[in-house]
Amino acid sequence: MELPVYNLAGEEVGQTELDESVFGQPFNEPLVHQAIVRYLANQRVGTHNTLRRGEVAGGGKKPWRQKGTGRARQGSVRAPHWRGGGVVFGPHPREYRQEMPVKMRRQAMRSMLSQRVRENGLRLLESLELEQPRTKEIVALLKALGITERALLITPELNRNVYLSARNLPVADATFVDQLNIYDVVRHPILMLPVEAVRRLEQRLAVPAKS
Repeated sequence: MELPVYNLAGEEVGQTELDESVFGQPFNEPLVHQAIVRYLANQRVGTHNTLRRGEVAGGGKKPWRQKGTGRARQGSVRAPHWRGGGVVFGPHPREYRQEMPVKMRRQAMRSMLSQRVRENGLRLLESLELEQPRTKEIVALLKALGITERALLITPELNRNVYLSARNLPVADATFVDQLNIYDVVRHPILMLPVEAVRRLEQRLAVPAKS
């Protein structure tokens, strides 16, 4: 499988071969869904907490005597139906983390990358280097390539200039290969990455040949 390679001016400068074991896999929707659910669950901190009846302050005595007032009997202002009282079934700290085998996570990523190729959502660049952070250079690149959907710029390594140039654009985000996750790939219809980043992805995700 070959895809065109563009320079920063949006001109096609060649073709490059993609590894079929990474970019030519069938789409596995249940597996991708499972990977996304795991990723989002692992982002949750789980520090939410509400006070039970025995944890709120006050309530050491009856609000009023048991009989003779004409009001319903009450035992404590810490009861759940009192304002400021304890919460009955409120959330408490817990761990949301989910596990998923590495092989399944990698296959989900291969499946999603392959889907982006089929949807013409992969744009390969000759390089993605900026001398200094300049947002208008990223805007010009998107315009030159005719990209109007939300795009993710993927660099081989952390590139501060690219990150700072794209972070305040509502239609673009930036990351690097080692930090790429399935959620980012799913929520960005367009993936833009230099050939070097492609090779690093293939090195990480390629399925070893069976002997």
